[in-house]
Amino acid sequence: MVNVAEARSAYQPRVPESIEALGIPPGLVTDLVLRRLYVKGLSSFHSLAEALKLSVLVIEAVFRHLRQEQLVEVRGMVGNDYSFALTQAGRQMAQGSFEITKYAGAAPVSLKEYHKVAKLQAAKVRVNRKVLRDALSDLVVTERMLDQLGPALISQSSIFLYGPTGNGKTSLAERMLRIYQDAILVPYAVEVDNQFIMLYDPVLHERIETEELGIDPRWVLCRRPCVVTGGELVPGMLDLRLDEATNIYAAPLQMKANNGILVIDDFGRQVMSPRELLNRWIVPLDRRVDYLSLAYGVKFQIPFEILVVFATNLDPRALADEAFLRRIQNKILVDAVDEQCFDEILRRVAAAKNIPVEPDSAACLRGLCLRDGRTELRACYPGDICNLLLAISRYENQPPRMTAADLERATKLYFAQL
Repeated sequence: MVNVAEARSAYQPRVPESIEALGIPPGLVTDLVLRRLYVKGLSSFHSLAEALKLSVLVIEAVFRHLRQEQLVEVRGMVGNDYSFALTQAGRQMAQGSFEITKYAGAAPVSLKEYHKVAKLQAAKVRVNRKVLRDALSDLVVTERMLDQLGPALISQSSIFLYGPTGNGKTSLAERMLRIYQDAILVPYAVEVDNQFIMLYDPVLHERIETEELGIDPRWVLCRRPCVVTGGELVPGMLDLRLDEATNIYAAPLQMKANNGILVIDDFGRQVMSPRELLNRWIVPLDRRVDYLSLAYGVKFQIPFEILVVFATNLDPRALADEAFLRRIQNKILVDAVDEQCFDEILRRVAAAKNIPVEPDSAACLRGLCLRDGRTELRACYPGDICNLLLAISRYENQPPRMTAADLERATKLYFAQL
């Protein structure tokens, strides 16, 4: 896990002290200040600097320009800070800017700088069997599985997890994030052709609070992200989405997952067909760059520094052709578990749920799971059956237990009777 006290990114951008040092068009900065004043009314240097994630020196420079143009007027003082607002002419100009775009949040970084930072922050994994075992300590994982996952993670190329349902493919994919011991910087927004693309997402990016000073406040220190999408994936989620009411773009999933992991769960069961998805990403997976387009046709390149993990219970050969499978160099079978793993999973789950285990409980449950023509022990069975045992105990108003009769009752509820 990331040590929050020592969390640092490979990139440490200094605070820009001038408009030119921001790397974005000066007119865009001026319009951003106008829109913020239009929304907030009365403001000050420090409140504007905090809202727009700019230095006070930059705000002062914009203020001097706007005051010279008679677009702002001073209303008083707040300590050593001016209190000011838009003039009538300033409100008219801000309203015109507001009709073009309603963005009035953190100042964006340039696309060029975003490219640079994403490349600098590309994951460099150092992992061995012990490190990986510790990272997956809450799962029952065989040595064979560890020895397949380790090289795949070090290579940082895409991974294909396949095998019968219920054996932990998604659990494995989500825990891969634990191998990263560093932090990354994520911009609030990126500027492309004077357009704003919202990137930082508090739902997907786990912010790390730090008192370190001197870093450009347009960037947020975060843990590496793990973005998971499943059957809900549609083509539009992989492209820029324009909110026509505000004229602000939202970044696609792969852009939000940059410098982290993107898990395509239940691959092959999306609304978007496997072939459509694979054709969309055949270049990004190979060259680590992707291409997006603005609403009016301007096309641009973004970095694709992502570990993509496909998880499916379907036959890989039925989902993709040989050319695409070749680009996914790591293909790992997550198969049904053996008796030893099954018993260990049951022991852990029962202990976590405070269900007493009798000496023959594991053997009894194995027998019930392999009855009626079933031939595989799956990793999900112990947890699901234990949940049913808890439900039965609450229904009967008695302490949870794992007798043969209770296991028989739970498995009859769990498995379809053919």
